[in-house]
Amino acid sequence: MTRPGRPQRGRPRPGGSRPGRRHRPAPRLDGARLTAYDVLDGVTSRRAYANLLLPQLLRERAGDLSERDAAFATQLAYGALRAQGTLDAVLARLVDRPLGDLDPRVLDLLRLGAYQLLDLRVPSHAAVDTTVDLTRAIVGAGPAGLVNAVLRRVAAGGDRAAWLATLAASGDTALALATDHPEWVVRAWRDALGGDAELEAALRADDAAPEVHLVARRVSRDALVAESGGEPGPWSPYAVRLGGGDPGRLPSVRAGDAAVQDEGSQLAALALVRAPLGGPDAAWLDMCAGPGGKAGLLAAVRPPGVRLTAADRAPHRAELVRGALSGVDDVEVVVADGREPPWPAGSFDRVLLDAPCTGLGALRRRPEVRWRRTPADVPPLVELQAALVDSALASVRPGGVVAYVTCSPHTDETVGVVDAAVARDDVEALPVAPLFPEVPDVGRGPHAQLWPHRHGTDAMFIALLRRTR
Repeated sequence: MTRPGRPQRGRPRPGGSRPGRRHRPAPRLDGARLTAYDVLDGVTSRRAYANLLLPQLLRERAGDLSERDAAFATQLAYGALRAQGTLDAVLARLVDRPLGDLDPRVLDLLRLGAYQLLDLRVPSHAAVDTTVDLTRAIVGAGPAGLVNAVLRRVAAGGDRAAWLATLAASGDTALALATDHPEWVVRAWRDALGGDAELEAALRADDAAPEVHLVARRVSRDALVAESGGEPGPWSPYAVRLGGGDPGRLPSVRAGDAAVQDEGSQLAALALVRAPLGGPDAAWLDMCAGPGGKAGLLAAVRPPGVRLTAADRAPHRAELVRGALSGVDDVEVVVADGREPPWPAGSFDRVLLDAPCTGLGALRRRPEVRWRRTPADVPPLVELQAALVDSALASVRPGGVVAYVTCSPHTDETVGVVDAAVARDDVEALPVAPLFPEVPDVGRGPHAQLWPHRHGTDAMFIALLRRTR
């Protein structure tokens, strides 16, 4: 139910008519732009994730949006979220108050309009007029005047290149604005890459819309390629890459025989499977399994007779894992905190620890995360990661293997955590790169580091640790 005195989102504000005065009919709102706005608003007001919210909205509005509209809404929403820092730097020059003092809805609408002008080069009359119409319908006539004035000044300043010249930034600030990353992330990626040689290429690849990657779990990859019209992935024998479209419409995906999964995540699971192991190989554990993507692949590729246990401390994520493993034999899903496991020490031969992290390696797919995370998030996550590594090592038998994986290249979360574990006298690191001879430039010392500019994947880090005694 709509609150009294507040219009429904996306509809013109109702107003009474004065005797003797004619009113123009309210404009019909642009469905693609309204959908993109609703994504930005959800991210801002409810801390929603765009990659979850947008598909839901597109499904709900499928009858009103053409495929072209849906593609434009996706481009607008993800693009404006990725470019938020640069857009805000431009808008801050043109608004006579701190951006934080604006109605958050107005700020999101300004970002939506500015993105069209700076990066998509939508004609100014179309970008400005449609954004003003949205503002009048969603917020009111007064804010619509502000949006109109500011966006006309954005248009007058030229495209992104012209505005970057106007901002006249230098050093890491200039690179951050040009590639739509916070400065602290620029510094973190430089550290992980070991210098500046690949830094800009990596950041620009991270700012590009990613392909859709599928994993063939209970269907052959050839069959999935034929069904989807995609191409075989270059690195994982189970990967299929799509140029676009809605993978949720594929019969294999609907049946759970295939799923959406970045090819880098597939390699992380396969690293555990390919790690050399002496002795029994009958019990595997996915310690932080939600939402179930890697557990689903492990269940599909394990040898006969291997029992898989998948754990997650959040009940709703454990339910997602159960869904991913539905109909699969010899699996167990438990709600458990990996730091306080209910299973006895030494219960498993192989353990996958896909640890909670900053997610800096998946910014292509979760564009809002780059502006949500701060450097202050790193130390508590490192503490958690170290505790989970200790627990994972306790969960494997002597001679067993732990795959430590993060979707972040941040050195503190990757080699820092692993080096601390290897400093123990009962742990050794196993080289990862030899397990993937087909993947070029994957080594990061004995560990593996995938990159969007090198491999077309998320920036996944993979380390293998053997418990020696």
